Amino acid sequence: MFVLLLTMLERLGIIVTIAFILTRFRFFRAMIYERELKKKQQYIAILFFGFFGIIGTYSGVTFNADSLDFNRWASGLTHDEAIANSRVIGVVIAGLLGGYKVGIGAGLIAGIHRFTLGGFTAAACGLATILAGIIAGAFHKEHRQIKLTNAFFIGAGAEMVQMIIILFLADPFLKALNLVEMIGIPMIFANGIGSALFLLVIKNVVSEEEKAGALQAQVTLRIANKTIPFLRKGLNGESAEAVCSILIEEMKACAVSITNQERILAHIGKGRDHHCPDEPIQTQITRQVLETGEMIVANEKSIDCVKKDCPLNAAVIAPLRQRGKTAGTLKIYFQSEKEINNISIELISGLSSLLSNQLEMAEAEHAFQLAKEAEIKALQAQIHPHFLFNTMNTIVSLIRVDADKARKLLVSFSNFIRQNLHGTTETTTTIGNELDHVKAYLSIVETRFVDKIQIEYQIDEKALTVKIPPLTLQPLVENACQHGFRDKQEQWNLEISVQTVSEGTIVGVKDNGYGIEEKMLERMGKELMASESGSGLALYNINRRLSILYGPKSTLKIQSKIGEGTMVSFFIPSREEG
Repeated sequence: MFVLLLTMLERLGIIVTIAFILTRFRFFRAMIYERELKKKQQYIAILFFGFFGIIGTYSGVTFNADSLDFNRWASGLTHDEAIANSRVIGVVIAGLLGGYKVGIGAGLIAGIHRFTLGGFTAAACGLATILAGIIAGAFHKEHRQIKLTNAFFIGAGAEMVQMIIILFLADPFLKALNLVEMIGIPMIFANGIGSALFLLVIKNVVSEEEKAGALQAQVTLRIANKTIPFLRKGLNGESAEAVCSILIEEMKACAVSITNQERILAHIGKGRDHHCPDEPIQTQITRQVLETGEMIVANEKSIDCVKKDCPLNAAVIAPLRQRGKTAGTLKIYFQSEKEINNISIELISGLSSLLSNQLEMAEAEHAFQLAKEAEIKALQAQIHPHFLFNTMNTIVSLIRVDADKARKLLVSFSNFIRQNLHGTTETTTTIGNELDHVKAYLSIVETRFVDKIQIEYQIDEKALTVKIPPLTLQPLVENACQHGFRDKQEQWNLEISVQTVSEGTIVGVKDNGYGIEEKMLERMGKELMASESGSGLALYNINRRLSILYGPKSTLKIQSKIGEGTMVSFFIPSREEG
């Protein structure tokens, strides 16, 4: 009995070795990862594990129930002979991995084959093999993650069932009893160990794939973090070269290339002497990827480079998509086709999707920036000098009585208009420039309202280079003159302040005008209003631009009290300093 056990354990080495080799095949790995096998996969699994059960039969030891002799290898059997074998291992694993259908199918193949070999236990062993598939299939339903100990007990239990069936069905009974006494314990123990070892091989395959997947995820995330800053600029020669440099370093490839629909944008690595940036696409297989939008694994023949001694012998070419269309290709080159495996193909496919998504995001961000700039320019363009015609009339009147003063007023008016025009084409200006614009405007106001307005400037010279949106300060001053001082007979006092604080700069305009009613104050700058004094368009436009550019902290702060005047201020973060 001990000798038989050692012999069977020795044969397990053959079975486990075959199992390890078979797990290298793609179809077997795919079958391992499927929670529910498709019909085609079920048929393949039935044939595979059924064949494995047949191997277990032939690798067994023939036992003669009369002479009690063992033959090292099983072949044809006489009526007095039986086989101590490992047939149930394949069938049990079939049931555990594929369920009762696969278990029964594999059991039928291995069981029928055993029945054809003959011997006084042929029928009992054939039936027991089918039952082993059913038993293992039941555990497949209950246990998705099979433990090694469970596999051992299921394999051993299936073999125990076989021993019981032999005692009930085999004839004569005494021969069956002698057989079970001699081979029962070795077969139960050996098949339990074999089932556990087979599952261990499978678990190692899964663990290997999981580690490779984890490594692939790390590489992908690392590449994503490195490439995002460059792809924000879109797909061009500069960004493509930066991405290629990152990819060749991370993937240890022979060369990396990125193309658009017509030209090579960048090529890093071997073959750079003839795969030159800004040249037309050279290979037909790249054009095929652009046309079909499908990834292609290419060998030296299909690459068909124009240079015969090109060192690039294999490649994975993946499409780069934008707005649902193929905008270019990502090409990862290898020295040999043997270097391309499933993991590298999946990684490149994932990178293609990642880079495509980043390009989509870059395009969306660019579109958002364009929309934001368009809105800002539209808001700026809405700000027109309300006193245009009054000023022209004043100049016409002054020409007759004081030509020199009219000339100075016309110069100030020209500077004012010029600054307004610049403001509609620029996105930022300095506080210094904006103050010049204000002074040009106020010189016109002072000419129209002689000796009625007193202006005070409180300016921190360090803040003159701070960047602000154009046409921001002048409309506030204009708003104070037109609305704050309306119908005011007393002296007009206007204070313009620019203060540097710890986090930025505060710009303010204060007047001693009529003030703003409380019910209007809450809406001022936040929405357009219909009132006798105006719609609040100037304040709304300024508030909207400040919010878009700097966020809610920089929106207008309006403080007002009826009969005392109004203070309007806004905050510019320190990052805007020039």
